[in-house]
Amino acid sequence: MQERLVSGEAVELDVRIARIGSRVLAQVLDVVIQSVLALLGVLTILVAFQEASRPVVAGSFIVLAVIVLVVYPVAMLLITRGRSVGKLAVGLRVVRDDGGPIAFRHALTRTLVGVAAEWPGLPPLTWLASLAVLLVSPRGKRIGDLTAGTIVIHDREPATWGWVPPMPPHLAGWARTLDISGLPADLALACRHYLARNRGLREPARSRIGIALAMEVVACTTPAPPPGTPGWAYLAAVLAERNRRATFRLAAARAASAQVWPDLGVRGPAATPAARPSRSQGLRPAAPGL
Repeated sequence: MQERLVSGEAVELDVRIARIGSRVLAQVLDVVIQSVLALLGVLTILVAFQEASRPVVAGSFIVLAVIVLVVYPVAMLLITRGRSVGKLAVGLRVVRDDGGPIAFRHALTRTLVGVAAEWPGLPPLTWLASLAVLLVSPRGKRIGDLTAGTIVIHDREPATWGWVPPMPPHLAGWARTLDISGLPADLALACRHYLARNRGLREPARSRIGIALAMEVVACTTPAPPPGTPGWAYLAAVLAERNRRATFRLAAARAASAQVWPDLGVRGPAATPAARPSRSQGLRPAAPGL
């Protein structure tokens, strides 16, 4: 079951939790950056303190280690609001468990625990332990996240929705007889994604994905589409009918609420955004058939 991220106001947030693949890639990039900084620091100390005493040089190395392993990561998390260089490259972000931005205490706790118990830690024991916790945690948390009360999410801006075909007129009558009670919400969302983005897909992947989705929808809805119906038209008709029924259910619920509380100001289904005519009524998607 997919973990849900709920804010402090009990609002479910629509975000994707980062898993081990993207987390490890971001960490590798951060390690490379820190290694470069450490190398530059070591060269600077060796050049600047050639004639200094051994305690001074040792103290300089300790200060360098604190800067590279603690000060730099904490500063990056605060300045970029939960991102490091690796996370910026991969599209990740550290937030609180309730989805809010992290503060100084979150960044410091997460970094200190990471240095002591994860990386550099005590290789390879702490590395393996960190990976094991990351794999087992339902929210993809590592030890530092568990201690600081943070979580890492995907922070890329979602692509804008493309045009989704409206109800094909010749399928409107058939669509009203559909039994879509068995259509899962995630499958309907996958079909919407496919129709909205099919112009960006290439053959044969476009046809293969479309046929697979159509077969899944056919398996959980009745009756079957009329013979010769293109796959894109079938999926568009199912989604349009699902949206039409949801619109009228919402209107009925508002009407029932208005009887108890008239000040709600019920709107009919024609006033809802879903029922407004599309500017692209005459367009067709890139794939006329599956």
